[in-house]
Amino acid sequence: MSNTIAVIKGDGIGPEIMDATLRVLDALGCNLDYEFVEAGLVAFEQHGTLIPAASLETIARHRVALKGPLTTPIGGGFSSINVQLRRHFDLYANLRPAISFPGTRSRYDNVDILTVRENTEGAYLSEGQSLSEDGQTALASIRTTRKGSERIIRYAFELARSKGRKKVTAVHKANIIKTSSGLFLDVAREVAQEYPEIEFEEMIVDNACMQLVMNPHQFDVIVTTNLFGDIISDLCAGLVGGLGLAPGANIGSDAAIFEAVHGSAPDIAGKNVANPCALLLAAADMLDYLDMAEKASRIRIAIRAVLESSRDRVTPDMGGSGTTDSFADALVAYCRG
Repeated sequence: MSNTIAVIKGDGIGPEIMDATLRVLDALGCNLDYEFVEAGLVAFEQHGTLIPAASLETIARHRVALKGPLTTPIGGGFSSINVQLRRHFDLYANLRPAISFPGTRSRYDNVDILTVRENTEGAYLSEGQSLSEDGQTALASIRTTRKGSERIIRYAFELARSKGRKKVTAVHKANIIKTSSGLFLDVAREVAQEYPEIEFEEMIVDNACMQLVMNPHQFDVIVTTNLFGDIISDLCAGLVGGLGLAPGANIGSDAAIFEAVHGSAPDIAGKNVANPCALLLAAADMLDYLDMAEKASRIRIAIRAVLESSRDRVTPDMGGSGTTDSFADALVAYCRG
């Protein structure tokens, strides 16, 4: 694997938080080179496409990308850039950790939940969607395969095993959606038998959401389908202070893209107040993927230390009085110290 990663700065606040993140990576001495590629509104304005072929080729060549938030234009003819990237590179596993940090506006402490979401099937396929000519009836199909279910569930169990996690909860709606969700649950039960050292639990999605709100500490690893995982991972982010602390990793057999999962926030772009934590945590996950676990841990420790002791350097959304730059300065100083 190359020591060069593809970097998509993103739209809105993307360039600001990406610059902060790369400064921290450099301070850690990761010895990574960056090849910057275009996607999103900037790419559309310059090339007439949201994801130029050259950008896809660069990501494929380096196999690892760090991505800021991208804006998909509103209106017909534009499909989600994130969905396009996931499908193009078959990034079937979406990992969304939710971990408590000090000084955040959250109801709970010591939350540590990892949501493993199937990323390429389910309800988010554009195929099979239609609207009647009179505009009165919309149809959509949910496609779940045994292959897709097995590889995401096995990924969740292997991840749990490698990280010393104790329990995997399969979230489903097999009581009502007996075909697609039923197949997912059947496969989960089969795969779970191969991992007797890991506790297996199955939970209907509506109950899972209630249980997360009432007692999130009962969860460890959650594995689920595309739509449910999208919703649950945002719910989990809300348990630990919001999307400003929510990284995402999209993993496939031949490529991986790490990202901040929040939006591009054009209303605060250029104001130097954007919180870089989500992208920094995504970069930490990227370092884990690149077998730089010690440096990944250093980023997480640095964020925790700055949030605890340097409130004047922290961005306003986290209750501080600092800026994007001051937050990055404090993190860089900690990493070099």
